[in-house]
Order: sequence, then structure tokens, then C-alpha cells
Amino acid sequence: SVSVPVLAAAVLLLLGCRGPGAAGQRRKEMVLSEKVNQLMEWASKRSVIRMNGDKFRRLVKAPPRNYSVIVMFTALQPHRQCVVCKQADEEYQILANSWRYSSAFTNKIFFAMVDFDEGSDVFQMLNMNSAPTFINFPAKGKPKRGDTYELQVRGFAAEQLARWVADRTDVHIRVIRPPNYAGPLMLGLLLAVIGGLVYLRGSNLDFLYNKTGWAFAALCFVLAMTSGQMWNHIRGPPYAHKNPHTGQVNYIHGSSQAQFVAETHIVLLFNGGVTLGMVLLHEAATSDMDVGKRKIMCIAGIGLVVLFFSWLLSVFRSKYHGYPYRYGLG
Repeated sequence: SVSVPVLAAAVLLLLGCRGPGAAGQRRKEMVLSEKVNQLMEWASKRSVIRMNGDKFRRLVKAPPRNYSVIVMFTALQPHRQCVVCKQADEEYQILANSWRYSSAFTNKIFFAMVDFDEGSDVFQMLNMNSAPTFINFPAKGKPKRGDTYELQVRGFAAEQLARWVADRTDVHIRVIRPPNYAGPLMLGLLLAVIGGLVYLRGSNLDFLYNKTGWAFAALCFVLAMTSGQMWNHIRGPPYAHKNPHTGQVNYIHGSSQAQFVAETHIVLLFNGGVTLGMVLLHEAATSDMDVGKRKIMCIAGIGLVVLFFSWLLSVFRSKYHGYPYRYGLG
């Protein structure tokens, strides 16, 4: 049989072995609770929590953590001249506000921001040399490849960011944009102009039957759509991209899966040049003008088609690498 002193010693030894582990677990829970409470307090005041190096290391990098943090690394100070950063920040704020004021808001996910001028040490720690960049820091483990948002491919529209957040965290956010009255105002202005023209020229509405005017309006609409304006409206891409190392600005995206806003303007201009050249060729062939003017129109039309179509091919070849054909100056 086991004596009472020996049994008591065994019980004390068992409690001694379990004590430090239980105390450590309690400390971990206390630290986690403090971190969550701190983040919730900040999120109640501002949807996007601004972080410096110390806050980032303590609340995002260091365990324990049972929440995900979406962090935008950016450079918003005016002397950085990062236009894309400002545009992306506006969309990011819309996404964060949609989550903060949603009925489904919980402490499962937080939105944060690290500005280069406030946390350059974080950029160095993560070997990051471009902005803006979005990274999801999951509740468990380190960020994987998919936790870095593909900004150049998907654009920075709040809706696209929300889809990415749902893929990485299973948190579905319904983006709610603030009301934009620009569209209704422009429509009202257009109707007012049309109404004014009808009122002033009520006795002469021949201008409504002007084929040239309607053809020009239809052509402008077609050129705008074929250049990619609708894609810009849906995806919200940056206007251009500036290399932070060389300072070189790229107006043409190097991938066939994305584009810049400036790129659509360039393609619109090139398509318009080709169209103008074709119109001149048509007029040269069908016009009743003297032969000399028709020859000038023909030469000008051919020159416009060759020049602008060559530039179009150059843009196409820069996006579809390995495209073997060229034309004129292409």
C-alpha cells in the first residue's frame, strides 16, 4: 500500500508539473484578449487602423492571434507623389467602412494600413519595395502566396478587394458605396440641353435628322467601348504605373490580362486615327471634289491608317509577347 506522505508528494508533483503550462495558457489568453480589445477600440473610431512598426509587430506579426488582418502598405505623403496610392486608399476605405458598419461585423477580421513614412522598418522587414500592396495576415500561420493581392491583374476596386478577402478569410463583405450624384446631374444637364435646343428651335428640328451628327456620336461611343472604358469602370485599374526604383512611368500594362486607364486613352486615340484615315479614303473615292484634293485626301488617309495601325500593333505585341507580326512602324 502507498503511504499518505508518498501520495501527497505525488499529488504536489503532479500539480507542479501542470501549473506552469496552465499559467502559460492563461497568460496567452490574456494577451490575446488585450490585443483583440485594443483592435476593437481602434476599429470603433476608424475603419482602417493606422499602424507603425511597433503596432504592426505586436498586433499583426506576434502570436497569439485568432483574427485576420488585411494590411495595405502604401505611401500617401504628398512628397511621394503616388497617385495610385491615393486612388487605392479611397477604395480601401470604402471596403473597410462597408465591413465596419455591416450588421455582420465581428472581431474575426480587421483592416489596417502601414504608410512608408510611418513604418519604413516594416517595409524593410518584409522586403517590400512597391506600393500600394495588400497582404492578408491570416489568423494562423504566415501569409501564403495567395495572401498577397494581385493588384496589377485585378485592380483596386473595392468589389474586387472584397472578393479576394472572401477567398482568403471566408468573410463576405457587401460593398456599400457613398451616393454619387454625378451621374444624375449629368443626365439632368443633358436633358436640359436637349430640351433647350428643342424649345429654341421648335420650328426647325432638321438637326435631329442630321446623319453626320448621329454617325459621329455613334462612332465616339463605339471607340470608347472598344478601347476598354467599361473594363476600367468594372475593375478600377490605376491610371499608370511608376517604377519606385527607376521612376519610369508605364502607360501600357505588360500583361494581356490587365490594362491601365492611360492605355485605354492611347488605344482610343489610335483607333480614332485609323478611323479618320478610313473616312478620308472613303471621301477620296466617292467625293465630287477635284482630282487634286482627292489625291491629297487619299495620301493623308493612307498615312493615317499606316501610322496608327502600326502603333496599335506595337501595343498588341507588347501585351502578347512572342507575337511575330509587324506592320509599317510596328
